[in-house]
Amino acid sequence: MTAGVESLPSRFPIFPLPGALLLPNGNLPLNIFEPRYLRMIRDAMQSERVVGMIQPTGEPSKDGNPPLYQTGCVGRIDNFKETDDGRYLITLTGICRFDIAEELTTTTPYRQILASFERWVSDFTPEPPPDTMRGDLLAELEVFFDQQGIEVDWPALETAPLAGLVTSLAMICPFEATEKQALLEAPDLAKQAEMLKLLLTMANLGDGASTQTLN
Repeated sequence: MTAGVESLPSRFPIFPLPGALLLPNGNLPLNIFEPRYLRMIRDAMQSERVVGMIQPTGEPSKDGNPPLYQTGCVGRIDNFKETDDGRYLITLTGICRFDIAEELTTTTPYRQILASFERWVSDFTPEPPPDTMRGDLLAELEVFFDQQGIEVDWPALETAPLAGLVTSLAMICPFEATEKQALLEAPDLAKQAEMLKLLLTMANLGDGASTQTLN
């Protein structure tokens, strides 16, 4: 494993949140108000400042905990602010994807896991997608944003580094949870860019992308 992976704790808290996607090198703003997650952030701030973002796969069970996808992304708390009404406004910066090796039995009100980074060591040395993919991606994006009534700075998009653009778009576009998970689990940035273009095309055609289509 790389030194980057070795610098991460193997045990950390997780924040199950449907529809929220964190990717390596992406920035995810979060508004924390539920008591157990306020406690989680306080505890994280006193240790490694890392939290794993992961999506639920269904409704909570009798213990109040929903089943989870097995893959998420761990991030570091880079910005922290406490509001007058007791909420925490934080920004998580994505570091590396992980697989759940084991969910731990703990006394904390939030869930904790042991993580495996074995499949995702390339997140520390990512290969950018080929710039030849930019034209087709932006063409689909233009149709998508026009349909959504979203105004954007097109000159900035046309000149932005493609790796950062793919990461940002994958995180902010309003895709379904299964589609976001497929983006998260794409093996590299080129596959992520390819999948992002597919999802935009399907959305522009008014047809949801199935899990089989995305695999």
